[in-house]
Amino acid sequence: MDAVQHFLERDDLHPIDLVETLAELNAWDFDRVGDDQIAMVIEGNWRNYSLSLVWSEADEILKLVCTFDLDPPKETLPKLYNVLDLANDKCWSGSFTLWPEEKAMVFRYGLNLCGGAVASGAQINSMVTDCIADCERFYPAFQLVCWGGESPKQAMRIAFDHAYGHA
Repeated sequence: MDAVQHFLERDDLHPIDLVETLAELNAWDFDRVGDDQIAMVIEGNWRNYSLSLVWSEADEILKLVCTFDLDPPKETLPKLYNVLDLANDKCWSGSFTLWPEEKAMVFRYGLNLCGGAVASGAQINSMVTDCIADCERFYPAFQLVCWGGESPKQAMRIAFDHAYGHA
C-alpha cells in the first residue's frame, strides 16, 4: 500500500483534508478557503464546474455544491423546471436546482456522517466524480430546452443516449 492510499484510509482525518488530498492527486484547481471549506474548479467536456465542499460540524454533513452558469430566457423556465424534475428523478446522489438571481445551475449533495461516522477517500472521490458525471450528463438537456426549442421529454432522451463500443 503506498503512502497516499494509506493516508486516504485513515479514520482520523478531517473530511476537507481528504478532499484536498484528492484534489492534489487529480490535479484539480483548488483553494483551501478555511479549515472547513475547499473550493475547486473541475474541467468537464461541456464546461468548467465550480465546486465547494464544506464540512458542517454541527450537522455532521459534508456538503457539496457544484455550480455552472445558466441564465435561461424567462419564457423557457417552465420547460427547464420540468426537465430539472425529470433529471432529479434520475439522480440518486444529489439534485439540481436553478438559482436565477445568481444565473447559475446548482447540483447539491450532502454526505451524512452523523454519530461519529467518517468519510473515506473513496466516498469523497465518488461524491465529486458522480457530481461531475451528472452535470455532464444533463447539461445538454438543460441547453436544449432553454435554447434549442426541444421539449423536456426529447431533451432528456439526449441525456440517456450513450455510445457503446469503440471507434
